[in-house]
Amino acid sequence: MKHKNGLPGRIGRAGALGLLLAAGNIYSQTQAAGAPAAPPPDAMTDAVRQLQDEVRELRNAVLELRSEAGQYRAETEQLRKELEARGPAQEAETQSSAGGGSAGAEPARLEERVDALEESSDLLTSKVDDQYQTKVEAASKYRLRLSGIVLLNLFSNRGYLDSQGDPTWALPEIPNVSGQTFGASIRQSEIGLEIFGPRFLGARTSGDLQFDFAGGSPNVPNGVNLGLARLRIASMRLDWKNTSIVAGQDNAFFSPLSPTSFASLALPAFSYAGNLWGWIPQVRIEHRFNVSEGQSILLQGGIMDNVTGELPSNVEPFAQAGESSGQPAYASRVAWTRSIFGMPLTLGAAGYYSRQSWSFDQKIDGWAAMTDWSVPLAQRVTLTGEFYRGRAIGGLGGAVGRSVLFSGDSNQVRALNSVGGWSQLKFSATSKLEFNGGFGVDNPFAGDVRGFPLSPGFPAPLLQNRSSLLNVIYRPRSDLLFSGEYRHLRTFDIDAASPTSDQLNLMMGILF
Repeated sequence: MKHKNGLPGRIGRAGALGLLLAAGNIYSQTQAAGAPAAPPPDAMTDAVRQLQDEVRELRNAVLELRSEAGQYRAETEQLRKELEARGPAQEAETQSSAGGGSAGAEPARLEERVDALEESSDLLTSKVDDQYQTKVEAASKYRLRLSGIVLLNLFSNRGYLDSQGDPTWALPEIPNVSGQTFGASIRQSEIGLEIFGPRFLGARTSGDLQFDFAGGSPNVPNGVNLGLARLRIASMRLDWKNTSIVAGQDNAFFSPLSPTSFASLALPAFSYAGNLWGWIPQVRIEHRFNVSEGQSILLQGGIMDNVTGELPSNVEPFAQAGESSGQPAYASRVAWTRSIFGMPLTLGAAGYYSRQSWSFDQKIDGWAAMTDWSVPLAQRVTLTGEFYRGRAIGGLGGAVGRSVLFSGDSNQVRALNSVGGWSQLKFSATSKLEFNGGFGVDNPFAGDVRGFPLSPGFPAPLLQNRSSLLNVIYRPRSDLLFSGEYRHLRTFDIDAASPTSDQLNLMMGILF
C-alpha cells in the first residue's frame, strides 16, 4: 500500500510549497507598499538569483507531481481491476465462513479507499495542469488575456463586386472580366488582448486591443493572401459601479448593433447598406441606473474624431474636412432595457453632429438621428435592427460612404442627405445551432445626387444600395464554429442601372 501512503505526503509537500510561495508574495507586496527606498543593487541581484532558483525548484516539483499523478492513476486502475476480478470469489468465501458478517464489509471498504484515491489523483492532476498551463505574461504584474479567432472563408461569387471576399455593393458588368469567381481568405482572422489593471479612484481599470489582417495586401506575388495587420480597437476603461469612462479607439457607441455574420468581420454586415459603423478615436462617459426591478436606463455621451470618409492624404500634415473644422464630432445615446422571455429587450435612440470644412472653406453641418432595437419575439426568436436619417455622414458609412458631392470644377459642395437601416431575425434552434436572416438598405437622396453627378475621389453616383443575407451558424464546442451564408446585393446608380450580385460563403473558425 505504498502508493496510498505516498500521495498525502506529496500533496502535503505541494501545499507547503504553495504556502511558502503565497507568503513570499504577501511579503513582497507589503515591502512594495511600505519600503521607503529600493534595496542596493547587489542585494537586488542576489534576490533575483534566489527567486530564479526557487522558480526552477517549483517547476521541477510540478513536473515530479505530474509524473506521480499519472503513476497514481495507473495504479488506481490496476487496483480497481483486481478488486473486480476477486470481488465475487471473496464475497462467496466470506459468506460461507462468516455468514456475511464483518468480513463481508472488507471489499466495500477497499472499494471506498480506491474511490477516494482516484478522486484525490484526479484533483491533483487538475491542479497540476492548471499550474503547468502556459500563460500570457505581461511586463507588469497585472493580468493579461489573449483572445481571437482563426477564420477561414471559402467564397464563390456571381456578378461584379467592389470586393471579392467581403463585398458591400454590386457593380455593372466589366468588359473582359469574369463575373464568376472563387477564392479563399484567412485575412478576417482577429487577435485581441485584454488588460486588467489596478484600481484607480475606486474604479476598475482595463484595456482592450484588437487587430485583424484586412488592412490591404502587400505588392508581392500572391500578396492577396498576405493581409496586412490593421488596428481596430485600442481603448481604455475606468469602471465604477454605475459609471464608466472610455478613452481610445472604439466602436461607434451611438450605433451599437450589427447583424450576426462570420462572412463579414473585416467590415460589419450591411456596411454601406444601412448599417452605420466605425472604429473611431473617442472619449465617452456612460451612466447606468435602475428605473425599477428588471428595468434600467443607459446614458452615453462623448466626443470623437471628426471622420468624413475621405481617403488618407499623402501630404502630411494635411487635415481632412472634419479636422479642418477645428472641433470634434459629438454624439449621445439613451437606451432602455428590461427582461422578457429571459432575454434583454432594448430600445435606444441616438444623435450625432459633425462640423466640416471642405474646399474653398465651405462649411457643412453633418448630423444623424438614429434608433436601434433588440426585441425577443419568443423564447428563441429575436428581432434586431437600426434606422437612421442623416446628412454628410459618409465617414460612418451613410450614403454609400459619401459625405458631400462636388460640382464639376469642385468650386461648389453639396452635403448629401440619406436615409437607411437594417433588420435581422435570429432563431436559436439549440444552444449550438442558430439561423439568421436580414435585409439592409441605404438610400442617398436622388435630388442631391442628380444635382452634382460628378464627385472625384468618391464612389460612382449611386442612388441606392440593398443587401440581404441568410446564414446558419453551428458551434459544436464553445471554441469551434462552422457557418454557411448566402448574400444577395443590388445597387442602383444614376443611369438607372441596377446590377445584382450573389455570394456563397463557407466558414470554419477556431476561437481562442
